Amino acid sequence: MISPTPPHGDAAMSAAANKKLMQDIFAAAANPDPGARDRALFTASLADDARWVVTGQYSWSRTFTGKEAILNDLHGYVRTRLRDRTRTVAHRFIADSDIVVVEAKGDNVTPEGVRYDNDYCLVFRLEGGRIKEIREYCDSVLTEKALGPFPQTPARAAS
Repeated sequence: MISPTPPHGDAAMSAAANKKLMQDIFAAAANPDPGARDRALFTASLADDARWVVTGQYSWSRTFTGKEAILNDLHGYVRTRLRDRTRTVAHRFIADSDIVVVEAKGDNVTPEGVRYDNDYCLVFRLEGGRIKEIREYCDSVLTEKALGPFPQTPARAAS
């Protein structure tokens, strides 16, 4: 496991440490075996006051503020809409100072058998080795087609 604190030094070193952290997070969570997917590093790296912004103009578009809202309201609801643990496979990481941009592709199926293989551009802002903000860009039409509209009050999945 990597240190949650980036090395001291110039911005390039911080960018490299932030990129490495995001690569490790995605690698642990992208295992093809649903039982082996590990979100512990993501959870440990998420700041208590983090924000996840789902961009766009659709029912999922909103800001989830705080670690608990991200893990329970957003991720908890998504877990109720997928057959297995969420799998998102990153294929590009671009880092600049405290920002890491991740291009990724989902590999998921709903309980009804509908494929949910969204394309994502996720922009992470880190501070002191902790994720402070995530901005999610994706195919909103696919999200609502496969997962349905986001509920006014999300149902939380059992942890």
